[in-house]
Amino acid sequence: MKETILKKFQEVFGDAEGVKCYFAPGRVNLIGEHTDYNGGHVFPCALTIGTYGAARRREDNRLRFYSMNFEKLGVIESSLEELVPAKEAGWTNYPKGVMWAFGEKGMKVPFGMDLLLYGNIPNGSGLSSSASVEILTGYILRDFFGFEVSNQELALIGQYAENNFNKVNCGIMDQFAIAMGKKDNAIFLDTADLSFEYAPIALKGAKIVIASSNKKRGLGDSKYNERRSECETALAELQKVVEIKGLGDLDEETFEKYASAIESDVRRRRAKHAVYENQRTIRAVEALKADNVALFGKLMNESHVSLRDDYEVTGIELDTLVEEAWKIEGVIGSRMTGAGFGGCTVSIVKDEAIDGFIDKVGKAYEAKIGYAADFYVVEVGNGPVTL
Repeated sequence: MKETILKKFQEVFGDAEGVKCYFAPGRVNLIGEHTDYNGGHVFPCALTIGTYGAARRREDNRLRFYSMNFEKLGVIESSLEELVPAKEAGWTNYPKGVMWAFGEKGMKVPFGMDLLLYGNIPNGSGLSSSASVEILTGYILRDFFGFEVSNQELALIGQYAENNFNKVNCGIMDQFAIAMGKKDNAIFLDTADLSFEYAPIALKGAKIVIASSNKKRGLGDSKYNERRSECETALAELQKVVEIKGLGDLDEETFEKYASAIESDVRRRRAKHAVYENQRTIRAVEALKADNVALFGKLMNESHVSLRDDYEVTGIELDTLVEEAWKIEGVIGSRMTGAGFGGCTVSIVKDEAIDGFIDKVGKAYEAKIGYAADFYVVEVGNGPVTL
């Protein structure tokens, strides 16, 4: 891949002198959905698919961006004086947002760059192509200009850019999973205080299969911010009767004891998902450590039901993929992953069942939805690297 992006860089920008190549992964969350902004636990892992970048430092303040995924857009030009979000800037709002965020954190980017990207994460799939671009950009800036930031700080800068530049009220999970990825491990992260541990993913005789619904969604204009607001209101109502900082502080029993303080049935269901999903995630990691993959799969299934019924973020596409997966022998667990409203499902499938799973789920999905899903058998990879 390095040769491919270098060749393209030379073609687009005239020569490839002084160019360095980088990679940042995508991520998938195995369990713990819509818990990250509720002070709960998540359990994501970095993937071996992600975003490749070829970058060259300039001696002026010009920024030239090119994406092999959006070749029709050609080279998009900007400058370090123009670090403001703009609809017409398209995907370049993500790297520009990170450059702006570095400046906001007291690390002004001194020179421009030429940047070419190629992502093999399905765009709009919910595998965090935007966070992958953000971490990649931060990693390049650190390398080019010697900024003293850890990978964990890169994650926080990426989230800051997403929240304040691109106006998507996301939690920390995506950027953290990408920046801190470790091969063959998922990250058990407490989003309340960023304490974390690596947990080995030992799926003996099984693999992770991602199914992309191919229903595109944009986080900013989805109901994501609405769900977050519903949870914040529910939390404020609960805080009148119980001392908590986030919904993740509650277990199921304590939640049920105080749930009547939440004045709306809809908000009560949203909060219930956040509480129960957090506890499911804690139990799922314990199950994995105890080598109980069957229980892990059962908790994945329960997670999807909660996201469908209490949080209402699945939709017909994701429900079809999951419900068809559940019918197949050899599927240990299956659920939607990511923000929802389109995007992907994640399934743990026994090796001998993978081909049949892709064939049967694929056919049933296309028959019901009218267009095809894409399937990816993935491996758990490391965080960002220089190639």
